[in-house]
Amino acid sequence: MAKDTPFDPDLVRELAALISNTDLTEIEVEKGDLRIRVARMVNAAPAISYAPPVQSAVIAPPPTVAEAASTAKAAAAAHPGAVLSPMVGTAYRKPSPEAKNFVEVGSKVQVGDKVLLVEAMKTFNEITAPRAGTVTALYVEDGTPVEYGEPLFVIE
Repeated sequence: MAKDTPFDPDLVRELAALISNTDLTEIEVEKGDLRIRVARMVNAAPAISYAPPVQSAVIAPPPTVAEAASTAKAAAAAHPGAVLSPMVGTAYRKPSPEAKNFVEVGSKVQVGDKVLLVEAMKTFNEITAPRAGTVTALYVEDGTPVEYGEPLFVIE
Protein backbone atom coordinates (compact mmCIF):
# COMPACT_ATOMS: atom_id res chain seq x y z
CA MET A 1 0.00 0.00 0.00
CA ALA A 2 1.35 3.45 -0.93
CA LYS A 3 2.25 5.89 1.84
CA ASP A 4 0.03 8.61 0.33
CA THR A 5 -3.11 6.45 0.71
CA PRO A 6 -5.30 7.93 3.49
CA PHE A 7 -5.97 4.47 5.00
CA ASP A 8 -6.54 4.48 8.76
CA PRO A 9 -6.13 1.00 10.32
CA ASP A 10 -7.28 2.35 13.70
CA LEU A 11 -10.58 3.41 12.12
CA VAL A 12 -11.04 -0.08 10.67
CA ARG A 13 -10.35 -1.62 14.08
CA GLU A 14 -12.83 0.78 15.73
CA LEU A 15 -15.51 -0.03 13.15
CA ALA A 16 -14.89 -3.77 13.57
CA ALA A 17 -15.20 -3.42 17.35
CA LEU A 18 -18.44 -1.46 16.92
CA ILE A 19 -19.88 -4.23 14.75
CA SER A 20 -18.83 -6.97 17.16
CA ASN A 21 -20.36 -5.13 20.14
CA THR A 22 -23.70 -4.45 18.45
CA ASP A 23 -26.31 -6.20 16.31
CA LEU A 24 -24.96 -4.49 13.19
CA THR A 25 -23.82 -6.71 10.33
CA GLU A 26 -22.26 -3.97 8.22
CA ILE A 27 -21.05 -0.37 8.52
CA GLU A 28 -19.66 1.94 5.87
CA VAL A 29 -17.83 5.23 6.31
CA GLU A 30 -17.07 7.64 3.49
CA LYS A 31 -14.97 10.79 3.73
CA GLY A 32 -13.75 12.43 0.54
CA ASP A 33 -12.13 9.76 -1.63
CA LEU A 34 -11.77 7.34 1.29
CA ARG A 35 -14.50 4.72 1.68
CA ILE A 36 -14.28 1.96 4.29
CA ARG A 37 -16.85 -0.83 4.57
CA VAL A 38 -16.69 -3.39 7.38
CA ALA A 39 -19.10 -6.34 7.36
CA ARG A 40 -19.46 -9.61 9.17
CA MET A 41 -21.01 -12.87 8.11
CA VAL A 42 -24.12 -13.95 9.95
CA ASN A 43 -24.58 -17.69 10.07
CA ALA A 44 -28.21 -18.69 10.09
CA ALA A 45 -29.21 -22.02 11.57
CA PRO A 46 -30.42 -24.44 8.91
CA ALA A 47 -34.16 -24.81 8.73
CA ILE A 48 -35.45 -28.19 9.82
CA SER A 49 -38.97 -29.14 8.92
CA TYR A 50 -41.01 -32.01 10.20
CA ALA A 51 -44.66 -32.93 10.38
CA PRO A 52 -45.99 -32.65 13.94
CA PRO A 53 -47.99 -35.60 15.23
CA VAL A 54 -51.73 -35.33 14.88
CA GLN A 55 -53.57 -33.94 17.96
CA SER A 56 -50.41 -32.76 19.67
CA ALA A 57 -50.27 -29.61 21.75
CA VAL A 58 -47.84 -26.94 20.61
CA ILE A 59 -46.35 -24.90 23.42
CA ALA A 60 -44.40 -21.82 22.46
CA PRO A 61 -41.09 -21.45 24.27
CA PRO A 62 -40.73 -18.45 26.55
CA PRO A 63 -39.06 -15.46 24.92
CA THR A 64 -35.29 -15.27 25.23
CA VAL A 65 -33.67 -12.43 27.14
CA ALA A 66 -32.67 -10.82 23.82
CA GLU A 67 -36.23 -11.08 22.46
CA ALA A 68 -37.66 -9.61 25.67
CA ALA A 69 -35.12 -6.76 25.56
CA SER A 70 -35.94 -6.12 21.90
CA THR A 71 -39.66 -5.96 22.71
CA ALA A 72 -38.98 -3.61 25.64
CA LYS A 73 -36.85 -1.33 23.42
CA ALA A 74 -39.59 -1.23 20.77
CA ALA A 75 -42.15 -0.27 23.42
CA ALA A 76 -39.79 2.36 24.85
CA ALA A 77 -39.16 3.84 21.38
CA ALA A 78 -42.92 4.19 20.87
CA HIS A 79 -43.30 6.25 24.07
CA PRO A 80 -44.26 9.85 23.14
CA GLY A 81 -41.55 11.30 25.42
CA ALA A 82 -38.77 8.98 24.21
CA VAL A 83 -35.58 10.54 22.88
CA LEU A 84 -33.94 8.28 20.29
CA SER A 85 -30.28 8.00 19.40
CA PRO A 86 -29.46 10.06 16.30
CA MET A 87 -26.49 7.82 15.47
CA VAL A 88 -24.60 4.61 16.10
CA GLY A 89 -21.94 4.96 18.77
CA THR A 90 -21.13 4.61 22.44
CA ALA A 91 -23.29 6.41 25.01
CA TYR A 92 -21.74 8.20 27.96
CA ARG A 93 -23.87 9.53 30.81
CA LYS A 94 -21.14 11.79 32.18
CA PRO A 95 -18.57 14.16 30.68
CA SER A 96 -15.57 12.31 32.16
CA PRO A 97 -14.99 9.12 34.17
CA GLU A 98 -14.67 10.99 37.48
CA ALA A 99 -17.61 13.38 36.91
CA LYS A 100 -21.21 12.83 37.98
CA ASN A 101 -23.92 11.84 35.48
CA PHE A 102 -25.55 14.61 33.44
CA VAL A 103 -29.01 13.44 34.59
CA GLU A 104 -30.68 10.72 36.63
CA VAL A 105 -34.26 9.48 36.69
CA GLY A 106 -36.20 12.32 38.31
CA SER A 107 -33.91 15.10 37.02
CA LYS A 108 -35.66 18.23 35.74
CA VAL A 109 -34.38 19.39 32.34
CA GLN A 110 -34.92 22.39 30.10
CA VAL A 111 -34.80 22.49 26.31
CA GLY A 112 -31.15 22.29 25.24
CA ASP A 113 -29.78 20.84 28.51
CA LYS A 114 -27.02 18.31 27.86
CA VAL A 115 -28.33 14.88 28.85
CA LEU A 116 -25.63 12.54 27.54
CA LEU A 117 -22.89 12.08 24.94
CA VAL A 118 -22.71 9.66 22.03
CA GLU A 119 -19.19 9.02 20.80
CA ALA A 120 -18.87 8.03 17.15
CA MET A 121 -15.55 7.79 15.34
CA LYS A 122 -13.69 9.54 18.18
CA THR A 123 -16.09 12.49 18.14
CA PHE A 124 -18.27 13.21 21.18
CA ASN A 125 -21.74 14.38 20.14
CA GLU A 126 -23.90 16.14 22.74
CA ILE A 127 -27.42 14.79 23.12
CA THR A 128 -29.63 17.56 24.48
CA ALA A 129 -33.13 17.64 25.86
CA PRO A 130 -35.56 18.38 23.00
CA ARG A 131 -38.22 19.51 25.50
CA ALA A 132 -38.52 20.60 29.11
CA GLY A 133 -39.72 18.11 31.68
CA THR A 134 -38.62 15.35 34.02
CA VAL A 135 -36.43 12.41 33.02
CA THR A 136 -38.62 9.41 33.85
CA ALA A 137 -36.52 6.62 32.32
CA LEU A 138 -32.92 6.04 31.23
CA TYR A 139 -32.33 3.15 28.83
CA VAL A 140 -28.53 3.27 28.49
CA GLU A 141 -25.67 2.68 30.88
CA ASP A 142 -22.42 4.61 30.77
CA GLY A 143 -20.10 3.28 28.05
CA THR A 144 -22.63 1.06 26.29
CA PRO A 145 -23.06 0.85 22.50
CA VAL A 146 -26.23 2.33 20.99
CA GLU A 147 -27.88 1.93 17.60
CA TYR A 148 -29.49 4.58 15.42
CA GLY A 149 -33.09 5.04 16.59
CA GLU A 150 -32.56 3.23 19.89
CA PRO A 151 -34.36 4.85 22.85
CA LEU A 152 -31.94 6.65 25.16
CA PHE A 153 -34.25 8.23 27.75
CA VAL A 154 -37.77 9.55 28.32
CA ILE A 155 -38.72 13.11 29.23
CA GLU A 156 -42.27 13.68 30.43
